[in-house]
Amino acid sequence: MRLAKVLGIIVLASMIFLTGCMTHIHVVGDGAKGSAVEQERQWYVLWGLVPINKVDTAQMAKGAKNYEIKTESNALDVIINIFTSAVTVYSRTVEVKR
Repeated sequence: MRLAKVLGIIVLASMIFLTGCMTHIHVVGDGAKGSAVEQERQWYVLWGLVPINKVDTAQMAKGAKNYEIKTESNALDVIINIFTSAVTVYSRTVEVKR
């Protein structure tokens, strides 16, 4: 019985803390050449189905031909989502590196 409780706690903790590991990286052209970075937060309702705001990655790239787009649910997004998920609002971070 004690082992089952410990395993349950491990599984629950993993579900909470490993959700921040979701990252997608898109390389445009030859990828980022410099270290200039812009970040914006993308908001969704209805469990991530409907976007609330529009994040324009082309505008964030500022005309660069070679850049990298990274979308992720980082640690801050997980913390925000703990409080906003009750009303089905979720966030993720969009980062453009030039």
